[in-house]
Amino acid sequence: QVRLVESGGGLVQPGGSLRLSCAASASISSIKAMGWYRQAPGKQRELVATITTSGSTYYADSVKGRFTISRDNAKNTVYLQMNSLKPEDTAVYYCNVPVGPTLVVYSWGQGTQVTVSS
Repeated sequence: QVRLVESGGGLVQPGGSLRLSCAASASISSIKAMGWYRQAPGKQRELVATITTSGSTYYADSVKGRFTISRDNAKNTVYLQMNSLKPEDTAVYYCNVPVGPTLVVYSWGQGTQVTVSS
């Protein structure tokens, strides 16, 4: 079982930026796709972005053009650069390995809280 630890969240004003990190306890170099998810209060967890080993990316429409996902296999880490943040981006952010549209491979970590507010 790989352990995923998210970090980098915090309180930021609208229009600001944050960079989230997801550190894996084992090598991710052979994991085809890694993803970032988020769950806002009272809402279901949703997929935000994914990145494959070849560098292909997917973004939810709500974050396209503002968020950038990247991975560093040497550091077993996946990143999410978030720019032009909006209040509706407020959520707990998690990383995991997607399997289809709704399933993931590993247990969810604690996530990292992102709050966008003035």
